[in-house]
Amino acid sequence: MKEILGSHVSFSKDKQLLGSVLEALSYHSNTFMFYTGAPQNTTRLPIDAELTSLAHNLMDKENINIENVIIHAPYIVNLANPKNYDFNVSFLKEEIRRAEQLGITKIVLHPGSHVGLGIEEGIKNIATSLNDIITSTQKPIICLETMAGKGSEVGSSLEELKAIIDKVELKSKIAVCIDTCHLHDAGYDLENFDDFLKNFDQVIGLEKLLVAHINDSKNEICSHKDRHENIGYGKIGFNIISKVVHHSLLKKVPKILETPYIGEGKDSNPPYLFEIEMLQNNKFNENLNLEVTSYYTDHKNK
Repeated sequence: MKEILGSHVSFSKDKQLLGSVLEALSYHSNTFMFYTGAPQNTTRLPIDAELTSLAHNLMDKENINIENVIIHAPYIVNLANPKNYDFNVSFLKEEIRRAEQLGITKIVLHPGSHVGLGIEEGIKNIATSLNDIITSTQKPIICLETMAGKGSEVGSSLEELKAIIDKVELKSKIAVCIDTCHLHDAGYDLENFDDFLKNFDQVIGLEKLLVAHINDSKNEICSHKDRHENIGYGKIGFNIISKVVHHSLLKKVPKILETPYIGEGKDSNPPYLFEIEMLQNNKFNENLNLEVTSYYTDHKNK
């Protein structure tokens, strides 16, 4: 049985969700994640119902379960600091509505940065915002992402995420997305992933682990830097990442690659077709850069 494995894909104004599905299929994915607009801003175009319907039909045909497809909220939203409270709350309410229009049931959210207010105040602000955002009738579940601990980020420990969840009133609408690079950079030793999952279950509960971001790291453990690397080419390593991907307790969890493109500038290309292949086959590709470059050069010349 194949793992539920995909990558970040684009969501263009011309093809929207249909384009996202087509891109995911080009990587031989059976799931995917996307932003409903640029991650650096909150500009959003209306959802096209016809394109959404065509996307759903194609997913049904290609056996992509829409329950495994993920929306990622933009980085610009920061619930940990109340500076733009009203805007953040109204924007995320709209993002939930857009997810419902698209039929997506999971939204990954960075908890935010307290920007000098302190962890406890940041946790309180995040929970307060979530309580004003989440409704009992919404279908999408907000999945708080584990963070690397860069700067004043909140959520670099399971205990911090637990503290947020404890303060959220509608707990059935809140869950967690783990990120292998972030966990490593935050100080969790993924070589002992069984122990990590036991700890996760004790602190939060494995039923709350709904999404996994699969990335290698450019950094040493506990660096708190958050710099993603291609699978098997970083400090975590292929064997450990493959163990995470194939872990029996994560069989039903969609796993999403956010690894760097290969090449420079306009000549850079996504590695996902090859990274997904090596993870599904549990076999490291020592020629990833060369094969990605060659593959896309051939496609551009056709």
